[in-house]
Amino acid sequence: MRFRLVAAALLALGTTVVNAQMPALTPAEKADGWKLMFDGKSLDGWRGYKDDKKAPGGWRAFNGELVRLGGGGDLMTVEQYGDFDMRFEWKITEYGNSGIIYRIATTEPYPWHTGPEYQVLDNGHHPDGANAITSAGSNYAVNEPVKDVTKPVGQWNEGRIVAKGNHVEHWLNGVKVVDYEIDSADWKKRVQASKFGKIPPYATVKRGYIALQDHESVVMYRNLKIKPL
Repeated sequence: MRFRLVAAALLALGTTVVNAQMPALTPAEKADGWKLMFDGKSLDGWRGYKDDKKAPGGWRAFNGELVRLGGGGDLMTVEQYGDFDMRFEWKITEYGNSGIIYRIATTEPYPWHTGPEYQVLDNGHHPDGANAITSAGSNYAVNEPVKDVTKPVGQWNEGRIVAKGNHVEHWLNGVKVVDYEIDSADWKKRVQASKFGKIPPYATVKRGYIALQDHESVVMYRNLKIKPL
């Protein structure tokens, strides 16, 4: 039953369920300090938000990919990260919505109360795609991407987050789409104009967890790797 459900979700995203390619690092990447965040076959290294014992049931490791198949909450790393370079690939269904939330504390009701979010979205169908500031690649509701470089639904997108001190970059399909400086005058103005202006802990954490957002959509991630800076 589990296989059939996951297979159906993968097929909806245009993914085959055979000939899985497991994530791996090259010798050069290992020497440079990169490490895998997902081994392609288990949820080792991941847990639920405010749950230090298990990962949410709606997430599955299958075919070398990390799939949000059903509900249960956000999937969060066991480890914390401060300055880092994170690279990943994502693919989403029509009208789909997810995101990667970083530098999270577990002191608030939701991860996005403390961590900024790299938006993962079907720009062509989801209402958030009509506004650049909430579209794919944005720092959700605060910094809009310089342009839309997403690939069509059913194709893999390459994402990257670079966070070093107060400086943060979002990359999408080889293009730097967002570049912001926490606590700059522009940053403060943007945050105050957003819903986060009423959430004081937002983006104040220097070292925290990273989460994949459960937003009631089937979404897939693969080749997640990170290099502490």
